[in-house]
Amino acid sequence: MTRSPTRRLLALALASALSAPAWAQFAPPAATPSSPLPAPAASPEAFTVSDIRIDGLQRISAGTVFTYLPIERGDTVDQPRVAAAIRALYKTGFFEDVQIGRQGGILVVTVKERPAINKLTITGNKDIKTEDLSKGLKDIGLADGETFDRMDLDQVTKELTRQYNNRGKYNVEVTPTVTQLDRNRVDVTITIKEGKAAKIRHINLIGNEKYEEKYIRDDWESREHNWMSWYKRDDQYSREKLDGDFEKLDQWYLDRGYVDFARDSVQVAISPDKRDMFITAGVTEGEQYKISDVKVSGDTVLPREEVEKMIFVKKDQIFSRRVLQATTEAITAVLGNIGYAFAQVNPVPDVDREKRTVGIDFQVVPGPRVNVRRIVFKGNNRTADEVLRRQMRQFEGSWYSQVAIDRSKIRLQQLGYFETVDIETPQVPGSSDQVDVVVNVKETTSGSFLFGVGYSQLSGITTSIQLTENNFLGSGNRVSVAAQRSSYQKRYDFSFMNPYFSDNGMALGYNLWWREFDYSDFNVAQYSSNSGAAQAIVSLPITEYDSVSALLGIDTNEILAFQGTTPQVIVDYIDAVGNRTFHSWRAQLGFSRDTRNNAIFPSSGTAQRITVESTLPGSTVEYYKIEYDFSKFWPLGQALVLNTRLDLGYGDAYGKDFTRTLPDGRVVTASGLPFFENFYAGGVSSQGRLRGYVDNTLGPRATSVFGFPQPIGGSLKTIGSLEMFFPKLFDSNAARISAFLDFGNVYKDVDSFSASEFRASTGVALLWRSPMGPISISYAFPLRDKVGDETERLQFTFSGGL
Repeated sequence: MTRSPTRRLLALALASALSAPAWAQFAPPAATPSSPLPAPAASPEAFTVSDIRIDGLQRISAGTVFTYLPIERGDTVDQPRVAAAIRALYKTGFFEDVQIGRQGGILVVTVKERPAINKLTITGNKDIKTEDLSKGLKDIGLADGETFDRMDLDQVTKELTRQYNNRGKYNVEVTPTVTQLDRNRVDVTITIKEGKAAKIRHINLIGNEKYEEKYIRDDWESREHNWMSWYKRDDQYSREKLDGDFEKLDQWYLDRGYVDFARDSVQVAISPDKRDMFITAGVTEGEQYKISDVKVSGDTVLPREEVEKMIFVKKDQIFSRRVLQATTEAITAVLGNIGYAFAQVNPVPDVDREKRTVGIDFQVVPGPRVNVRRIVFKGNNRTADEVLRRQMRQFEGSWYSQVAIDRSKIRLQQLGYFETVDIETPQVPGSSDQVDVVVNVKETTSGSFLFGVGYSQLSGITTSIQLTENNFLGSGNRVSVAAQRSSYQKRYDFSFMNPYFSDNGMALGYNLWWREFDYSDFNVAQYSSNSGAAQAIVSLPITEYDSVSALLGIDTNEILAFQGTTPQVIVDYIDAVGNRTFHSWRAQLGFSRDTRNNAIFPSSGTAQRITVESTLPGSTVEYYKIEYDFSKFWPLGQALVLNTRLDLGYGDAYGKDFTRTLPDGRVVTASGLPFFENFYAGGVSSQGRLRGYVDNTLGPRATSVFGFPQPIGGSLKTIGSLEMFFPKLFDSNAARISAFLDFGNVYKDVDSFSASEFRASTGVALLWRSPMGPISISYAFPLRDKVGDETERLQFTFSGGL
């Protein structure tokens, strides 16, 4: 087990406190400027104390000394009692020197105070956090305002050096500096030069005859220097890490039946410059053992035949400690889910070395059935307890269930309100059959606030304000308000969602928005629109992981085309419909399944959603859209998580086509998905994400009368990505780096689909959940780009949702 720096310093404190102080002699005190009297004569004879005088005090009051001094006026003292008084004053830790003498009948106590620490400063430390160091130093009395003891400082210096040596840093320099100040005070500075960790140049196993070393060391954390060491740092020597690898070595052989396996010797050598490490281990493999018999004993609680079905160990199999452990965990988990929180399953081996066999007896000790007394939440300073409690699947007053507790943790993580969630189950004092469930959370930003002022030649001064809060006032409700205004654009949005409108988890929300675009961005076709909508949303969970949703709303969209600049296909569509204002009754049905272990930065699980949206009969244009979004996270180890994502969309008209003959004799037709509902691709937005290309610029383009090609989107969207996350690159739960490959495109319709038109890009991205909101920054290299594509390598979004 790895011991933390704090625990080591606590042990050091105990050792320091038990060190015996030096005894002063029963001798006359030396004369000092504050006590100019002549030194009293020493006397080994007992005498009665008529008075007590304290000399040498500066900061400490005489009353404090009298509190610890075991002698009072009128006492008769002799040499042993004076020695005991000196020990008592030394034990206070306040004094560097204590002498006791007499002047007639007056007992004279002369002390030299230890200085007080004015300020303690630690610099240069990276491997050991400052807060951990400061806490450990405070535990042994090295802190601001405490009494300074040089012996403690020397011991801390040695301990820190040893700590860094265990981390492979043998060039570390720990330099304490003590600066004397007035009024018997000191400043203490501990300067640490950590240096670089020694690198493992060679690992050698001796005695492994049945298996090659490369297979044995496949999952070791300690590795020889290799091309990935810059990232994994697996070539840096650490004693704790090496000890863990040797435990894996033992496990490796025991999993393959070598019961008598032993490590004979371990040698760790370091180069003269203390930069290279050489590790050699001698082993004895022994013989391979098989299972001779398997049985279950003890109080199984459940029918014995049910417990026997959980046993993975079979007669005549090769012995494997891993299989034994899996069996004990399986039985323990089942008992834990029905209330036996402290159940134990002990596999007792019966080794026959002559026959090379092992018999296993699984002894079941269920312990008392445990009830959950109380569920307590800590760390939710802003979020109401009710918001957390409704996510719990473990309930107060019910039997303990480890499955319910594990699921509760995942549901809390999926809220997105917390950086970390930890659940403890301490036993109720004085009770063997009750536990409390203590949920410790660390809150993080659950929303974003954005205010901006900008200027461009196109739009002039632009002001925008947006407030999004997923945990409004700690209630768990989601509220979003946004307003943006410029000389060409006005936009107002409001949305509200109550995820627990009813006790059974039904969610109810509303969307209201109004948008006026006098001139669109250059990234999409140029036309103006005035649009607004009012929508109601209902969502209902149907299983622990699945939910269905429905939306019903009404919207209006007025399109204004500009002769000469708007693409001709858009002008013809509006002319064919014969109405520039589109009114719609809109309905949407959705199904989603989410098994991710975390809503912010998941490392496993799947999230998928399918939605079918349609305008209802009687709308100006009758059409439908189908979208499917799939995302799966594959944990490839502690340092790697692979995300595979697919984003598909398709839309078409289901009502009649519009055909008109214009005054100039041209016949125009409006069919298929309306142009203002087209899918777009390119950029870093969550819909149609294909980094490395300018937002919304991929796919079909159309020209205006003036011949300027403009993106108009398409009715078919096919986007995919492979993204490798490196969650351990930063020591933070709020940021991570990824490497990605994005691919896909949008097409006019299904008949236009061609894989040869796929665009692709690769690059790296930084995802950071900052205090002001989520930030995504990517640097991409476009692949398969063609003439006319608009590329952009560096892209970022703020509060765009990670």
